This record gives sequence, C-alpha cells and structure tokens, in this order.
Amino acid sequence: MNQEHSQQDESTSAHADAAAADSPEAVIESLRAELEQLRADGLRERADLENQRKRMAREVEMARKFANERLLGDLLPLFDSMEAGLAAAAEGDPLRAGMELTLRQLQRIAGANGLVAVAPAPGDVFNPDQHQAMSMIDAEGIAPGAVAQTFQKGWLLNERLLRPALVVVAKQD
Repeated sequence: MNQEHSQQDESTSAHADAAAADSPEAVIESLRAELEQLRADGLRERADLENQRKRMAREVEMARKFANERLLGDLLPLFDSMEAGLAAAAEGDPLRAGMELTLRQLQRIAGANGLVAVAPAPGDVFNPDQHQAMSMIDAEGIAPGAVAQTFQKGWLLNERLLRPALVVVAKQD
C-alpha cells in the first residue's frame, strides 16, 4: 500500500515537473493517457474478478454434484448383494417381495442423487469408457466385439464413471 502511495506521489511530482516544463495541452494529453490506462486497468481487474467468481461457482457446483461419491460408491456392493439374493430367492417368497421393495427404494434414492446403472445387454456395443472386458468367448448370434455377457453392473455418478461394468466380449473372427 505504501508502495502505491509512493508511486502516486512520484507520478504526481512527475506531472508537476511536466506541467512546469510542458505546455498545458501536453499536460492534458498526458493526464488523459493516464486516465485511459487507469480505466483499462479497472476493466481488466473487474474482468478478472468476474472470471474468478465464475470459476468458484463451477467448483462449488462440482463439489455439490460429487459430494456423495464416496457414500454411493460404498453402497454399490449392497446393490450387488441384494440383486444376487433376489436371483437366488424363490418366487412367491415373502422375503423376496420385501427385498424387491427395499432394492427399488434404494435405487430410487440413489437415482435421485445422480447414480445410474450401466448394465449392457448381450449384443450391446462394447464401450471401453464404461465397460471392462474380463474375457472373450465365441458367442453365436452376437457381433464380434460386442458384449456377450455381463458379470457385474457398472455405475455412473452424474455421468462420471464410478465403477465400470465387468463384461465378456464376443471374439473377433
């Protein structure tokens, strides 16, 4: 701050010296140039502040979108276990109906928080951004390079991969 004042004092004394030596028109022109420079500096600082505000808003939005990433990631084994339990439960079993209801409720809550399952069906195109190939097999009726089987669902959180789907891919001929 003291440095700014000393620079201003030097600038003022330079203007006083220039005023004594130069014509009034030259002094006015010098002051106009300085004023334009100060305006340009003010606009640049205002633009920098606006850019910083926008950057902070983006960072806050990203933090909000992914704040629950760890919690939802920790719940993924629960989804897997409940789906495996449902696959093993007998039709008409009252516990099965309760598990189905609980799983639907859990999926609804997770979906409301941005969690989406990646569950490729046989024949779907293999997507290396969302699928992890575990092996390759000969698969009749499935195009080479397409998903032949899904071992485990993958998950996206607000369009960011949380866990890739584990798949088997049809062999190339």
